[in-house]
Amino acid sequence: MDTTVKPKESKFIKTHQPCPDCDSSDGLAINDDGSTHCFVCNEHKLDAINPNRKKNFVRRSKSFEEYKGEIEPLPDRKIHEETCKKFSYYVDGNDNHIANYFNDEGHLVGQKIRTSRKDFKILGEITHRFYGQHLWPNGGKKLVITEGEVDCLTVSQLNKNSYPCVSIPSGTNSAKRVVKTQLKWLEKFEEIVLMFDGDKAGREGVESIIRILPPGKAFVAKLPEGEDPNSLLVKGDGAKVVRAMWDAGKWAPPHIVESSSLYDELKYLKPVESASYPFEGLNKKSGGGIRKGEIVTLCAGSGVGKSQVCRTIAHHLLTKENKKIAYIALEENNVQTAQSIVGIEMGANLRSDSNVASREAFDVAWNKTLGKQHQFYLYDQWGSIKTDELLSDIRFYVQSLDVDVIFLDHVSICVSGLLFEIGDERKALDVLMTELRTLVEESKFALFLVSHLRRAEGNRGYEDGLAPNLSALRGSASLAQLSDQVYSLSRNLMSEERHVTTVSVLKNRFTGDTGVACHLRYDPETGRLQEEQHDF
Repeated sequence: MDTTVKPKESKFIKTHQPCPDCDSSDGLAINDDGSTHCFVCNEHKLDAINPNRKKNFVRRSKSFEEYKGEIEPLPDRKIHEETCKKFSYYVDGNDNHIANYFNDEGHLVGQKIRTSRKDFKILGEITHRFYGQHLWPNGGKKLVITEGEVDCLTVSQLNKNSYPCVSIPSGTNSAKRVVKTQLKWLEKFEEIVLMFDGDKAGREGVESIIRILPPGKAFVAKLPEGEDPNSLLVKGDGAKVVRAMWDAGKWAPPHIVESSSLYDELKYLKPVESASYPFEGLNKKSGGGIRKGEIVTLCAGSGVGKSQVCRTIAHHLLTKENKKIAYIALEENNVQTAQSIVGIEMGANLRSDSNVASREAFDVAWNKTLGKQHQFYLYDQWGSIKTDELLSDIRFYVQSLDVDVIFLDHVSICVSGLLFEIGDERKALDVLMTELRTLVEESKFALFLVSHLRRAEGNRGYEDGLAPNLSALRGSASLAQLSDQVYSLSRNLMSEERHVTTVSVLKNRFTGDTGVACHLRYDPETGRLQEEQHDF
């Protein structure tokens, strides 16, 4: 007998609306007579829009004619008769299964019929109660919630029908509604174990209600992929159901980690893999060199040599460490970058003298550097670029081309495309740095950023040898906050020692060691940087 309340000759005037009963974002439809129906939780309201309006349809009584059946075992499901009797689970002569729902007073309020054709029919009202809830009105120590009635019978039977077990009334779509309705009853239990099916729908069902359950009481039982409690019982693996119940882990938000769970990870922690810098002083000061998963920011005044230091490091990683490199230079073209990399190998400044003296020497240097296939990648873009496009390309470098280290020179020009959307360089840098930080953590590569400095105060500038500090980074504090290492370069461009650069560590998240790391002398003829000793 179908007792669903239906409007008379009504038509939908709005669909895909939010449902106030189950919190579905698009499951509600509104009829032209004012009634509503949710296709997620199956709640039908006669006139949700104008509840005081005179009704122009027929209301069917909530009373229903009880569907009759007999208590008997379910041999194909391996469910015993005593279990069916405990939960008032009937079967009629046509092999229709009848799950009876009762209120706390023991009165029948609804039935869920599973026909022999595996169709379902609802009689009365069942959506606000768990199946089997009437058996434990006062709560208890441990409650197990399953997806279906037969799974509820299974878990109860495997535990000798001695532990409270219930199931949600209409599949995972009804879970949220019934949990919200029965929160006071659920609070009467010390532990609530969710044992949903081991499939995508089951996992999504758990996620839909786990945060609603009383804090500290939720446990999640994990079943084998594609299995449910009864399928395991039928296969003779009922022990796996019992084990899943007792091994259920206490749920906590995924970002909360209990410290004792780190024991094995810490005890057998592998040494951090690192690649060396071409400068020994920086290797010592940085705590061992270049590590994947870190962002290194280099900052200096204009003309001090940020790009040359980056190219020298890139050349070293390519030739000495055999690392795959991606070099994104947004202020010079690829030919200029290539001249520097090959020139460092040759010991010749190809920028100042593009006429290569020895073609043979060039070929040797080329084969040791950029001639290596699939080892060094450049970027065909000059000036500003859309941030989303840049991030997508960086992800491609790492995930598709297996790049180990990426150089981005420089970071300020990257956000110029965002300025039209955000209108503020600081906010644009915040967005970019957050995205880059996430990408580095996700893909585990080393990222070098080049940053300009804000204008120095007073009469002395960075080109006069003034040493930068973290607050001098241009644009946003996130440059310093989200970087693992921050190195500054300083030299006096007008002094006799104008070719000597001091490299200082301003931030070192790995060891905390900061201060002057080394001094580098630039040779204009060879285009090389050489580390030399100075009295710090």
